[in-house]
Amino acid sequence: MAGSRVTRPAAAPPPARGDAAEAFAGWQTWLASEKRASRHTLGAYSHDIAGFFTFLAEHLGEPAGLANLKTLRPADFRAWLAARRGAEMSATSNARALSSLRGFFRFLDRNGLAHNPHVATLRTPKLPKALPKALVIADATRLVEDIGSIQEEPWIAARDVAVITLLYGCGLRIDEALSLDRGELPLGDTLTVTGKGRKQRIVPLLPAVRAAVEDYVARCPWQPGADGPLFLGARGKRLQAGIVQAQMRKARVALGLPETATPHALRHSFATHLLGAGGDLRAIQELLGHVSLSTTQRYTAVDAERLIEVYAKAHPRA
Repeated sequence: MAGSRVTRPAAAPPPARGDAAEAFAGWQTWLASEKRASRHTLGAYSHDIAGFFTFLAEHLGEPAGLANLKTLRPADFRAWLAARRGAEMSATSNARALSSLRGFFRFLDRNGLAHNPHVATLRTPKLPKALPKALVIADATRLVEDIGSIQEEPWIAARDVAVITLLYGCGLRIDEALSLDRGELPLGDTLTVTGKGRKQRIVPLLPAVRAAVEDYVARCPWQPGADGPLFLGARGKRLQAGIVQAQMRKARVALGLPETATPHALRHSFATHLLGAGGDLRAIQELLGHVSLSTTQRYTAVDAERLIEVYAKAHPRA
């Protein structure tokens, strides 16, 4: 079934003294096994904390241990954030790094390894209110219909059509789609999806989505068995997100699509187009697997922005 693979801790050890390096490894294991963080989240958080230790090694003049972490002052943390800003890290990246740091120190505190009250006093950088980048309906439709035309191998072309149709037709994250296994076959009217935090949700399958997946499976030369991956790369291994992203880049050039046409944009397009057609916000929240309704409410701003744009172009007095 989807989501059955175990996420393994990222392997990059930070420049830290033994006890701190062991704590870092323990935190990674906890994120993977207890928090069930995705490999992308685990990699991003690990990169943030490894970077923090790299900064400390230069800032303190030696690799940091747990004793150092306990005695860090607000000025030390502010110096770290200032160094990140000096390296032209974005406010979004700095906010995530600070969240990673808080999580790491909470782990140390809960496990009696180190306590530092100053971490909680750090202010999160103010973030710009970025709206999801959805495609217009015509571009999303053209992508679904024509992405297969840029691939010469018929079964791979069918695979690309199936993946893109699934992302747009069901609003899946790319990892959710690529983690599906052959055990999901034969497809019915709904699909059980395992999302972030291993939380499952049920999404309806449109006939067009089901037909695209079935066409790909019929053409695929590999038979990995029920426990094997649904979507395969050219060598018969589980299809990687980078391959899909590369195909999308080719499609943008071949089909004249905007730079915002990415695999994740199809998830945004799914939500925006449903909302624009009168879809219920709560229902869209469930379909996307959002924990908070406020996350889904971003799409109301996207739809309002689209209406204003249409008005500006069409109204004789605009």
